[in-house]
Amino acid sequence: VQMWAWQMLYAAQVMPAGNPAASFFYLLTALHGLNVAGGLIAWGVTATGLWRQATPARAEQRIRLCTRYWHFLLAVWILLFATLGGLTPQVVRFICGTA
Repeated sequence: VQMWAWQMLYAAQVMPAGNPAASFFYLLTALHGLNVAGGLIAWGVTATGLWRQATPARAEQRIRLCTRYWHFLLAVWILLFATLGGLTPQVVRFICGTA
């Protein structure tokens, strides 16, 4: 779906180098795609190990690592969205030292 959205944006002449907002959008969506792909790969390795009847200790370790990965990403994205939601022009000017 992200690739489809990027194609639609390219068709509308919204390029990553066009302006800072577009660049930031492409960066965030690319990072999201990488995070999801990494999690799906970890999940696939875990599911394959369970299917091949790995030892219970090994299976438990894989499940715990996969769970940690997804919970960590959830925390990172919640924090990121909360931070972005709280940014106002006044806060940005203060951070940049132009207030």
